[in-house]
Amino acid sequence: MQHNSRLTARAQTLRKNMTKEERRLWYEYLNRYPYRFRRQVSFGNYILDFYCAAAKLAIELDGSQHYEPDTQKYDAQRTAYFDDMGVYVLRFSNLDVLQNLRGVCQAIDMEVTKRIR
Repeated sequence: MQHNSRLTARAQTLRKNMTKEERRLWYEYLNRYPYRFRRQVSFGNYILDFYCAAAKLAIELDGSQHYEPDTQKYDAQRTAYFDDMGVYVLRFSNLDVLQNLRGVCQAIDMEVTKRIR
């Protein structure tokens, strides 16, 4: 992983001020997951919502702003960067987390299992 110490303070702030969707996914699932996930992790010039180093898997939760054209372009650039680094990015909408947490958790588990093998 390419840690960026310039982003440490920002990542710490984001950890303290998680969205309700991030809190729900973290406290109801990821913080007890058998493989360690970290939250708000700096990686290169970006901060990932959640990252599992063992699976080289990033989880990103997208609010409504992620459906704007400029943000979609930025997200595509981020995803391409992580692909180049060998990190797979799973994206879920905030609505997915609120309305279908079980499905989100199953999708995460399936991807981790696939990538760990």
